[in-house]
Amino acid sequence: MASLVLKFGGSSLGKPGRLARVLDIVAKEHASSSLEVVVSAFGDTTDHLLEAGAKAANGEVDAALTLAGRALEDSRRRTVEAAGALEGVDTLLAELREALERLLRGVGAVGELSPVSRDELLSFGERTSVVLVAAALNARGISARAVDARQWAITDEAHGDASVLWEATAARLAALTRPADVVLVHTGFLGRTASGKTTTLGRNGSDYTAALLARARGADELHVWTDVPGVMSADPGLVDEAYPVARLSYREALELAGLGLRMLHPRTVLPLLASGIPMRIRNTMAPELPGTVVDATGATDSERATCVTSLEGMTLIDVEGSQRTARADLGPRVASALARESVPVWFETQAPRGNGVALAVADADADHARAILEEELARELGRGDLAPPRLQRGVTLVTLVAEAMGRTVNVAGRFFGALGIAGVNVKAASQGATSRAISCVVERGDTALAVRSVHAAMNLAHEQVSVFLLGKGTVGGQLLAQLSAEQPKLLREHDLDLRLVGVADSRHVLFSERGLDPTNATEELGRAGTAPLEAQLDALARLPVPVLVDCTAATGMEALYQAAFAHGIHVVAANKKPLTLPLGERAQLFDAARRAHRAYRYETTVGASLPVIETLKNLVRTGDRVLLIEGSLSGTLGYLSNALTAGEKLSTAVAEARRRGYTEPHPRDDLGGVDAARKALILARELGLRLELSDVTVEPFVRSELLAHDDLDAFFEALRREDDAFEERMASLRREARVLRYLATIEPEGAGRAASLRVGPVGVPSDHPATRLRGTEAFVAFTTERYREHPLVVQGAGAGGAVTAAGVLADVLALSQTLRGR
Repeated sequence: MASLVLKFGGSSLGKPGRLARVLDIVAKEHASSSLEVVVSAFGDTTDHLLEAGAKAANGEVDAALTLAGRALEDSRRRTVEAAGALEGVDTLLAELREALERLLRGVGAVGELSPVSRDELLSFGERTSVVLVAAALNARGISARAVDARQWAITDEAHGDASVLWEATAARLAALTRPADVVLVHTGFLGRTASGKTTTLGRNGSDYTAALLARARGADELHVWTDVPGVMSADPGLVDEAYPVARLSYREALELAGLGLRMLHPRTVLPLLASGIPMRIRNTMAPELPGTVVDATGATDSERATCVTSLEGMTLIDVEGSQRTARADLGPRVASALARESVPVWFETQAPRGNGVALAVADADADHARAILEEELARELGRGDLAPPRLQRGVTLVTLVAEAMGRTVNVAGRFFGALGIAGVNVKAASQGATSRAISCVVERGDTALAVRSVHAAMNLAHEQVSVFLLGKGTVGGQLLAQLSAEQPKLLREHDLDLRLVGVADSRHVLFSERGLDPTNATEELGRAGTAPLEAQLDALARLPVPVLVDCTAATGMEALYQAAFAHGIHVVAANKKPLTLPLGERAQLFDAARRAHRAYRYETTVGASLPVIETLKNLVRTGDRVLLIEGSLSGTLGYLSNALTAGEKLSTAVAEARRRGYTEPHPRDDLGGVDAARKALILARELGLRLELSDVTVEPFVRSELLAHDDLDAFFEALRREDDAFEERMASLRREARVLRYLATIEPEGAGRAASLRVGPVGVPSDHPATRLRGTEAFVAFTTERYREHPLVVQGAGAGGAVTAAGVLADVLALSQTLRGR
């Protein structure tokens, strides 16, 4: 039969409905195991007793008695609610109340709550609890007996935070017999000095009691029942995807305990480490869940970290030396000085040769710590060998715990890479020799972003990309549809959470950091209010991998892009206009992206979903020399050319192209050739040509006079009047065995020849590559030193909301893959 020690904390006992669950758990385990139980005080009893002690010391004895009596009576009432009538407890409870009253009156008489009296006062919570829980088990038909752990837990005299003396304690426990089939219910948190004074064991004292009991009894497992499902992979308040960690090693548990994790304390882990007894942390309200197991092995998955923690409310103290302090041993001196004054140091790192040190203390300890250091280092400070301690308040200590993963390569690289990609500035960092944990200090405002980024990068969660979409028109609407369709697959097959967090048009802004449903985002946007887009950047920047996606054709977006870069936000754009600004303004845009280390992707500005820009970049990067670029860059004009070649009238073909979403809202933007000119200029500039939009020779697809109409009805009426003349033009091309195409030609400067850039309608011979184009297909042919005889051709659909949206989505996914770095 397995031997178990079960520990139940105050949250498992004091809240409505919890005690009944505790009794059920004990009954179930008792049926198949040999049990002993450790309990804390009910709920808020300890707090109420402390408050009563303060009132008594202040002379308010009657109020103290009322408060303390009510706390014990609340515990009794909850027990009766859970177990029904209790037998044999009234006398014991009356004795406890009488002793408590004598103590409080004594505190009132002396006007002081001494550490000794405080520990004695707090003991009444646990002493009442064991009486009630044992009685409740007996009422359930489970034979149980209350045990005051002060009978066996022998401690030093550090009241309020006593340490147990193991040899004396083990001897006492060896003498404490366990009657067959009787559940012993022990007080947690309490001990007694060799002279008989009551002591308390400090934070997580009941867990400490249970670990000592398990070690002495040689238990098979210790189960710590609490109100959470286990140790979490991150703070659920910061990371939605946080989940219970299945396994921890003892050493990882000690790391987490040293980082202040509430449910762990080094003194709890050490007895288990010494005895090899596993501890399982479980949820009282969900006993079917396995919880977190802490044992010698821990997790074995080297591909996944254990968890990431964040300790806020810290101050970073930096002491910087010089060559004259290279052998001053600042680290040990600083640590010793703070330890002597009982100032906890949560993080420390030392510069090479020991002439500088950075450490983190709680904000509340910062000024005291600085005074200690100034006194310890007074001689060096007086000589000017050291700079005065510099304090950076309001920082957060972020730590990755990853024992199994720590045995593999590039863990630190991925940790710091995730922070760098997210734009989080690391102020100080430290890694132990075991690679079990990596810690860094970040600004408090970066806490959530840092934790989420590391949590995702270390395979603890799906990689989240936070998308804010500008524009819900033809391209934006298609992108929403594609997001809706692809999100489940990306999550399932690529571990990528592509989350739509915002949508905006010219009148409305909709934002939710929890995410929006792409299916009904357009409808919700129509009901949303207005807000400046710049105001949304702060919120977007706080999310993992923030990406501003521009599917508009609006002017002036470069200012928003630069603001986004400054906020640490990446930009993916189908908008050509910022790329065709005057060269100086374009350079400022790219400089802003580089300075902020943000990505700016714009593949769809030239060929919709065709990889035109990336192909050109690769040619240039690999040292090829481009001699000529020729292409049909406008899928819209390609479609019109094919329709007209097939015999359609000009006005009919343009109207159909607009209906299909191939044109801009006003088709003249396409027919005027300016859109194609912009695309050609983007390519020319990627080639390094310093050209302006005014340098492009542009011949419109139709006569310029037709493009003067702002009103769509008037515009189409003008096109209808042009139908016959355009038909004659097409007939002339057919007689010459030529095909109408709207081509761009880019020629870099050569021997005695300036660079040139032209776009316009031409009749190409039947053997020209452009004659193969169908529908909205676009093509670009690169003639280079390497591809001189047979140009490199990129060809495919070049217009339409669906293909352009697919290109935008591909840019977002490529950005994500680059940032993941794996």
